[in-house]
Amino acid sequence: MDLVIKALDGQTAGDPHKLNDSFLVESELTLSAEGGVIRYEVVPVPPYKKSYADDGLADYQNAPDIAVFLAYLDGLIAGRVVLSEGWNRYAWIEDLVVDARCRRLGVGRALMDRAIAWASERGLPGIRLETQSNNVPACKFYEVCGFQLGGFDQHLYRGLDKATTEIALFWYLPIRAKGSHV
Repeated sequence: MDLVIKALDGQTAGDPHKLNDSFLVESELTLSAEGGVIRYEVVPVPPYKKSYADDGLADYQNAPDIAVFLAYLDGLIAGRVVLSEGWNRYAWIEDLVVDARCRRLGVGRALMDRAIAWASERGLPGIRLETQSNNVPACKFYEVCGFQLGGFDQHLYRGLDKATTEIALFWYLPIRAKGSHV
């Protein structure tokens, strides 16, 4: 398998970027906070499939403050990460997607390594990202990458769906220097 990470630019902009971001939800995180420490428990739920609207990359193509890196596995698009610098100087991962057919093949790790390098090259103190309590595989992946759960918001998604039980989870990765993380 040949895995290559490329920046979105004039050459890669014409590549097909549609990814299958769907995943099977079989469990959710139940959260608690006490004494400034956030804990979670993985709780099984009746299985259902989840996916998000893919808005594509057109909005990011010429944005000066946004970086997009694409993963290609054997020449085909396999994933992407979209980054920007947040108001707090943390790199903000706006989107990290690995195509369903390419999961557990190192694509996510390669994209995360590129994101860490991007933040380090800019001298940023860390990376933050947000995911949902029903995306347990992503949460576990972020933990393996060294991220710490730094906060959660029970109301964030209720503007989209008043009945939702999804909780926004905010993960943080401190960066020492030149690509290493704490």
